[in-house]
Parts: sequence; C-alpha cells; structure tokens
Amino acid sequence: MVKALNLALRDSLRDDPTVHILGEDVGALGGVFRVTDGLAAEFGPDRCLDTPLAEAGILGTAIGMAMYGLRPVVEMQFDAFAYPAFEQLFSHVAKMRNRTGGRMALPITIRVPYGGGVGGVEHHSDSSEAYYAHTPGLHVVTPATVADSYGLLRAAIASDDPVIFCEPKRLYWTTAPLEETAPIGRAVVRRTGTSATLLTYGPSLPICLEAARAAEEEGFDLAVVDLRSLVPFDDETVSAAVRATGRAIVVHEASGFGGIGAEIAARVTERCFHQLAAPVLRVTGYDIPYPPPMLEKHHLPSVDRILDAVARLQWEQ
Repeated sequence: MVKALNLALRDSLRDDPTVHILGEDVGALGGVFRVTDGLAAEFGPDRCLDTPLAEAGILGTAIGMAMYGLRPVVEMQFDAFAYPAFEQLFSHVAKMRNRTGGRMALPITIRVPYGGGVGGVEHHSDSSEAYYAHTPGLHVVTPATVADSYGLLRAAIASDDPVIFCEPKRLYWTTAPLEETAPIGRAVVRRTGTSATLLTYGPSLPICLEAARAAEEEGFDLAVVDLRSLVPFDDETVSAAVRATGRAIVVHEASGFGGIGAEIAARVTERCFHQLAAPVLRVTGYDIPYPPPMLEKHHLPSVDRILDAVARLQWEQ
C-alpha cells in the first residue's frame, strides 16, 4: 500500500506541475512511513517541501497555495497531529468555495494516516473520520486495498473539492496487484452473502472479511461492503446490499457514540426499514480515549465481537 500511495503521488507530480507536496519530514526523510520516499530527490524540494512542526501553518500555507492555482497535497504525520489545524480546515478549507459563490475552489488533498493496531501511543492511533465527515464542504475517503490507495489518491488530487484522505496505517504493508478501482463516492461489495451485511471501511475491512469466513462455520453467509467513501456516501450500493439480506452490522474502529456508524445505521433504517428483520447493530471502538498499546486488542473490533453481533440479529424471528 505504501508503494501504491507513493506511485500515486509520483504520477500526480509528473502529470500536473501544479501538484505540490508539503508536510513534516516528507522531503529528505521520505515521510515517517516512507510514503513520499524519493519524491524530493526526483522533483526537487520546491515540489516536495519539508515544513516546520506546525500543522495550522502547514494547512494555512496550503490554502494560500490553492488560492493561487496550485494543488497542494498535505501530509498530517499522524491522525491526532492534525487537530491544531482544525480551525483552518473547518473555517476556510471547507467553506471557501461556498463563501465565494463557487468562484474559488480549494483543491487540497489532506493525507491523514489514521487508526490503531500498530502499537502506537496516544496521539498516534486516533480515528478522526467523524469530525471530517460532519463538516460540509469536505470529501472524506479511506482506502482499504492497495488498488484503492492508488486510484482514490489520484482521484483526490485531481478533484477540485478538498479531500480528507484517511490512510489506515496498519494496512500500509499489505500487498496486492494494482487494478481498476471505483471512483470517489462509490462503495464496493467485497463479498456477497444472504444472512447479513457487514458495512465497513478502512482498517476494519480485513477483520470483516475474516469474520465472514469464520461465520461460515456457524452457518451464516455474510456479505461485506467496503464503503471507501464516507462523503459522498453511496446510499444506493449500501441499501441494495442490506435489502438483499435484511440484516446489517456497521463495523469501525472509532468510538461508537456519535460516530460514522450511527449515521450509517440511520441512513440504512430510513431507506430499508420495511426490509429489515432486525435493528442495525454496531461493532466499534469503545467510548474511551485510545488505550495503551498492550490493551488496544481489546478496544478494536475483532472477529469474536463481530460474530457476537451476528448472533444478536434476532434470528428467532
């Protein structure tokens, strides 16, 4: 996945001279996760720029760059490192196009390595996607596969809307061939089934696929939908997948209260109420600050927790 992201950045830099990369350690070091490895050497420090440790300043600079016709790609080194830049993001990036009556777009891509499962300490394992998705004016996407990492990042950089690109860092080292990918705004059915539908995205996709395989031993045939794009949201694909089974479980790492899962459950209930045989359930992280590394396995959604939810889908009816 790291190579796919690096290739997407390299191809975007090569194809469009207005694309610039900026962030902490993205230049000479090539990024903490080496996603920008070699780009400064190939395209120069003006196109792949190391910045001070000042997230609000990084994003504020990117706003000015975009206003003057460039396409900046910002790296927030870790998920929770992005919080100092929220004012710039919410007050300006998300609102500029509307504020100017559509005359000024801000084609900014903000890459955010996010999520747990890598033994990271506090400020290195947050799932912040609900903050972004709740903010009108932002697109929010999160790849779970190598192919989507490349395809969605190319699409994000080419978009005239600002895109929050959430990268599941525990999947950085997964391998697969590059292939065609769906555009921003389209979910993908990764596994068909007849018993219930698992709705998930980003780092939770492999866990859901593993749970679906394990459920076969208990007589359940689970479908798995990879949302890929949280904003815009693909109601059509999601609703069709839920209607086909009549039962649904939303799975994500972020805390449950006020999370993306609550919005998805509401949308599914509104659109599929008469086809549902049971309430939409959620398997999420707990409503606590992210725990220390030795405890994160208890906090994150697991195969056992997903199977427990499947068993609670009112099968007696």
